[in-house]
Amino acid sequence: MKLLGLHHVSILTGNAEKNFEFYTKVLGMRLVKKTVNQDNTSSYHLFYGDAEGNPGSEITFFDMPSLGRTYPGVRSISSTSLRVKSTDSLHYWVERLERLNIAHEDIMKRANRDTLAFRDYDGTNVILVADNGEEGVAAGVPWDKTDIPVEHAIIGLGPVMLTVTAAEPTIKVLTDVMGFRHVGSYPSLAGDFPAIEVFATGEGGAGAEVHLETRPDLPKERPGRGSIHHVAFRIPNEEEFKYWTKRIQESGLMNSGEVERYYFKALYFREPNHILFELSTDTPGFAADEPLESLGERLALPPFLEPKREQIEAQLRPLDLEL
Repeated sequence: MKLLGLHHVSILTGNAEKNFEFYTKVLGMRLVKKTVNQDNTSSYHLFYGDAEGNPGSEITFFDMPSLGRTYPGVRSISSTSLRVKSTDSLHYWVERLERLNIAHEDIMKRANRDTLAFRDYDGTNVILVADNGEEGVAAGVPWDKTDIPVEHAIIGLGPVMLTVTAAEPTIKVLTDVMGFRHVGSYPSLAGDFPAIEVFATGEGGAGAEVHLETRPDLPKERPGRGSIHHVAFRIPNEEEFKYWTKRIQESGLMNSGEVERYYFKALYFREPNHILFELSTDTPGFAADEPLESLGERLALPPFLEPKREQIEAQLRPLDLEL
């Protein structure tokens, strides 16, 4: 049994309204779920994805208005990426970002793919990655209710970058425990440091990769606004989830055990460099409690929180999102 690829990436935001503006109005993604942080129901949890909220397309945010800035460093997920169809799409995005006065890097190669890097409102490092017909995990369904041409729309998650002091302990977990395979490397973009190593799972491709950067010169990250909290990997169903739960427990890694999120089952653990990983099922998905055509339009609560809706809504700050 293999993990299928990336499921979602979760990030901390200091302002849900500006975050919503950036990911829907600038990047043209769909708000597929407006819910609460199930571990702290006084704050919102926003999920953006493709037109259908498919696993592998979702970038999520915990709304934490009191957060300070992030101090970058090791023991971190230092960047996330989003897939687009082609290099032509990257040129479209260069023009769009410049028109909106959003700073960006030049288009450059990462892992032999054309990429375009920039930062969101909170300072999260985001990289657009061009598929250019590459084989691997299938892309998602572009959201066509924006001003972005469908052929240039975001179509899923791309590789995450892990930044660590020493790579070998993380490599051991990725390969020996999680079944990833080493598929290549590319030069560090930060100077004279070890090459960035590329690991893939499932069918491979941009939607199934982890990139591992070794930076012994950096301090430990101090997370804040824009910090990437965790990365989740896809398991197709509950039957295989049981297999992976047992495998992680038998590995000796400290873990959460099964956590019921309603939209998916989850298991959390930290690899040796203290980066938080999650394993999540594709099922039942975000249409479990809302029609596909109206995803994200109301505050959605899983059934085990629904009896507390009045109490939860009373402690949430007002959140005005113009869909």
